[in-house]
Amino acid sequence: MAGPAFSVDMNKPLAFQVGHLGEAYDEWVHRPIVAKESPRFFQNDFVERCTRTPWWVVPLFWLPIVWWLVSSSAKNGSHLAATVVAGAGVLLFSLIEYCLHRFLLHFKTTTYWGNTVHYILHGCHHKHPMDHLRLVLPPPLSALYTIMFWYVMKLFIAEPYLSALIGGELLGYIIYDCTHYHLHHAKPSTPLLLKRYHMSHHFRIQEKGFGVTTTFWDWVFGTLPSN
Repeated sequence: MAGPAFSVDMNKPLAFQVGHLGEAYDEWVHRPIVAKESPRFFQNDFVERCTRTPWWVVPLFWLPIVWWLVSSSAKNGSHLAATVVAGAGVLLFSLIEYCLHRFLLHFKTTTYWGNTVHYILHGCHHKHPMDHLRLVLPPPLSALYTIMFWYVMKLFIAEPYLSALIGGELLGYIIYDCTHYHLHHAKPSTPLLLKRYHMSHHFRIQEKGFGVTTTFWDWVFGTLPSN
């Protein structure tokens, strides 16, 4: 049974159920379940473990790589130029973050595989926004994105400054994932504007407010949510 009559069994692995929702998927995935528990996605234990990543893995894994990339760029070129290019990489990632979130992670789908892929990529985060183990990107997946980005950027910038650009982009990614985790799970003594902004994206209007680390690109592209 599929489509509007299909009901997801939350006591069973979810990943390969949600595709059967058909056109009802979009409404279902945007009705959040606010609980800290991590639902099971896959029957296979190894695959299931691969979907869960503590937030601290991101800086622990990537910060040494950022240091190596930027320092090697500075060693083989100009320290000032490497610093400027790395800073540009951080800013570039904020635009990448916005574009990926808006155009890739919020694509509309009604097909079985479209629903399934969307749920695994991002829909799960909207359905279970407080799942603390499925908020940051697993290093193997972020490494794949980084390799792809490296080869694209090779068309526009050469070494030694390509390394600085990638290092800056990775630093921007670390800032993004740690900020995203903080917005969901930290309890600041005073309300943070960015936290309220992001919670609005989850619980009020999902078609606006795609920026996580900054509202700048939402302002540029006209996707700021109404007050």
